[in-house]
Amino acid sequence: MAAKILVVEDDRNLLDTLKYNLSKEGYNAVTAIDGAEALAVARREKPDLIILDIMLPKLSGFEVCRILRKEMTIPILMLTAKDEEIDKIVGLEIGADDYMTKPFSMRELLARLGAVLRRTEMAVRSVGGEKLLRVGDLEIDIARHQASMEGTALELSPKEFDLLVFLARNKGFVFNRDQLLAKVWGYDFAGDTRTVDVHIRWLRQKIERDPAKPEHLVTIRGGGYKLEG
Repeated sequence: MAAKILVVEDDRNLLDTLKYNLSKEGYNAVTAIDGAEALAVARREKPDLIILDIMLPKLSGFEVCRILRKEMTIPILMLTAKDEEIDKIVGLEIGADDYMTKPFSMRELLARLGAVLRRTEMAVRSVGGEKLLRVGDLEIDIARHQASMEGTALELSPKEFDLLVFLARNKGFVFNRDQLLAKVWGYDFAGDTRTVDVHIRWLRQKIERDPAKPEHLVTIRGGGYKLEG
């Protein structure tokens, strides 16, 4: 069955272009042109992934992302019309899994979508063989897509969860930003390493007693990051 992708974009020319290219690649593309419609379509259609523009009528992409993240764990890729750090960071902080800056190449967009969907499918297939991971006081229930620290449930975005699972499965091993982009985001090309840094920072806010002095998700100078028990 073809993966269903919801495209939310108020520029009708770009919306039609995205829908055409996604359909050409074999995806089932559904669309919305404003924030309110995006919520309605997402709730009705239950897509496998959402491409979400930030600047939308009625409700901004930020608001749509914030609401949907409380209701579902669907991967969200946000589109921003300007290359501003704050837009990207805010998007990631409220639960988006990734972002792309306009103008972007269709080839790169399709590569990112394919990588996310492949990883999601692989995660579902692996649930039966591995259901629980423990690293010290951290417990990750893969089957239920939940995690807890010292018995307290953690509210994680889908990509935060993926990153935590990968590091937990490779406890004690150091990975640099490019390796994490390749392993967790699944990019076959050089991505923006700031994406990794933001997710690491927000994971620390959730699993560390003092995020400024991490004991579990530690930085290895000149090396990268690792998870310790």
